[in-house]
Amino acid sequence: MTTSLSELDDDIVRTMSIGAVFSDFVGKIYSIGFHRKDDLLVTASEDDSVRLYDIANAKLLKTTYHKKHGTDQICFTHHPSSVICSSRYNLESTGESLRYLSMYDNRCLRYFKGHKQRVVSLCMSPINDSFMSGSVDHSVRLWDLRVNACQGILHVRGRPTVAYDQQGLVFAVAMEGGAIKLFDSRSYDKGPFDTFLVGGDKAEVCDIKFSNDGKSMLLSTTNNNIYVLDAYGGDKRCGFSLEPSHGTSTEATFTPDGKYVVAGSGGGTMHAWSIDRKSEVACWSSHIGVPWCLKWAPRRAMFAAASTVLTFWIPNNEPKLMKDEDGGTDAEVPLQPQH
Repeated sequence: MTTSLSELDDDIVRTMSIGAVFSDFVGKIYSIGFHRKDDLLVTASEDDSVRLYDIANAKLLKTTYHKKHGTDQICFTHHPSSVICSSRYNLESTGESLRYLSMYDNRCLRYFKGHKQRVVSLCMSPINDSFMSGSVDHSVRLWDLRVNACQGILHVRGRPTVAYDQQGLVFAVAMEGGAIKLFDSRSYDKGPFDTFLVGGDKAEVCDIKFSNDGKSMLLSTTNNNIYVLDAYGGDKRCGFSLEPSHGTSTEATFTPDGKYVVAGSGGGTMHAWSIDRKSEVACWSSHIGVPWCLKWAPRRAMFAAASTVLTFWIPNNEPKLMKDEDGGTDAEVPLQPQH
């Protein structure tokens, strides 16, 4: 379905369109995540399912259901069939806020107890078995896949958002008041080595990402702004405003080359901007309402957008795999929902 990532330019970005649709979810898709090296995507959704997709062939590989704990935030470990998933149910009674799951044989390999309230941010280290979780209980916890016990805890103001840089040497924690604190991942107990403030914007940061080259950070705020910051000095490189999304936040993503930002907007549109030129390059209808989840594939000219439906977007000079017969989408290119 998808070609490997070549040098992106404005023309390729403008031609992005829907190449595949998966519409058999029941309710909202809460989070999506790509594997760093393999052509795989995982989703967690309101119907308590975790779904694994082959993105090269636009194919659903496996679905597992988790009725006891539910599913919420999700990310891959380094293994292509293992994921970390946060729970939605029974958090206070069990404390089993995070689970290490094998998709291969539908087994829970480990429970991680600690958070008593919802986990809203989850990130795996790119270099080892460490991972981080941020919760509305005002804490960030650090974990190791091999050990049940929490390895470290940071108490923060407000709802924290966490991200590792692509080298795994630094992690960022965004918190109330637009503050972003940077930590050395090997000595985080010494406190942050730098703190940035998103000038003038005191809104809560609901998502943070590093560019692949580690030079930029992408922040999404609850008041529908996105900012690209210099990761070394915290200076604002550019900022863009989105339409309000009425009670739910939308996600923004870097392209792998770090040249563009793509974001979902409250009006059911998606936008792409050139970071260097600080200008909009493309605007599309999502065809699926407000896309809460949006991520660009690490090694492909492709991104995924999700609401209650999952869509794969590719340059439209590539073959579409599907045709629509049941009216599942109103995409410009006819599509067949996949099951």
